[in-house]
Amino acid sequence: MIPLSTVPAALLAQGLPGPEGPSVFETFWASGPMAKAVLAILVVFSLVSWAIIVAKAVQLRRADAHSRRFLEGFHRSKRFSEVSATATRLHASPMVGIFQAGYAEIDAQMKAAGASAEGGDYRLRSMPSLERTLQRAIHVEVAQLGRWTPFLATTAAATPFIGLFGTVWGIMVAFGDIGLTGSTSLDVVAPGIAEALVNTAAGLAAAIPALIGYNYFAARLRRLRVRMDDFALELLSLAERNFT
Repeated sequence: MIPLSTVPAALLAQGLPGPEGPSVFETFWASGPMAKAVLAILVVFSLVSWAIIVAKAVQLRRADAHSRRFLEGFHRSKRFSEVSATATRLHASPMVGIFQAGYAEIDAQMKAAGASAEGGDYRLRSMPSLERTLQRAIHVEVAQLGRWTPFLATTAAATPFIGLFGTVWGIMVAFGDIGLTGSTSLDVVAPGIAEALVNTAAGLAAAIPALIGYNYFAARLRRLRVRMDDFALELLSLAERNFT
C-alpha cells in the first residue's frame, strides 16, 4: 500500500495527474469583503468605460460619414436654403449644427434689415456677430462629441491606484494571517496574495483600454475640430462675399 505522503509522486510516476489545488479566483472568493468591494468598483469602471468606447466609436463614425455627405452637398448647392434642406437628413454631422447656427444668424440679420437671407440687395449688419455665432456653435458641437470621454481619462488614471489599494490590502491581510498563525505556509498566505494579484490585474484591465480609447478619441476630436474651424471660415468667406 502506498503511504499517503507519497501519493502525488506515485501518481506522477504512473503518468496520472496529482490532486489540483484551488485556483487564484477560487481563493480570491474566499477572501474578505474589502477585496470584493475593490473588485466590484473596478468592474463598474471597466463596464462603463467599454460602454463609452463603443458608443463613442459609433457616434464618431456616423459624424464622419454625415460630414462627408454634408460637405459634398454644401459645395454642390447654389443657395443656403438648399443646404438647409439637405442638413436636416445629416444631423449627426457637427457641420450641420455650425451651418444652421450661421444660417439662422444671417437670416436674422437680413430680416432685421427687411429682407430674407436669400436677398442680395441687403448687407449683413455685423460680420463679427456671425463669427461669434459660428464659434459658439463649434464649442457646442465639440462639447457634444466629447461628452463622457473625460470618464475614460478618469478611469485610466484612477483604476491602477484603486487596484494598488486592493494589492496593499491583500498584502496586509497576508501578513496579518502570518502573525495570527505563526506560519508562512501557502495555505495561510494564499487568500491575501490572491486579493493582491486579482485586484492588481483588474486595475490594469480597466485602465489600459480606457487610456487607449481616450487617446484615440482625443485625436479624432482634434481632427474634427480642425474640419469644423475650416468649415466655419469657409462659411464666413461666403457670407462676406455675398452679403457685404
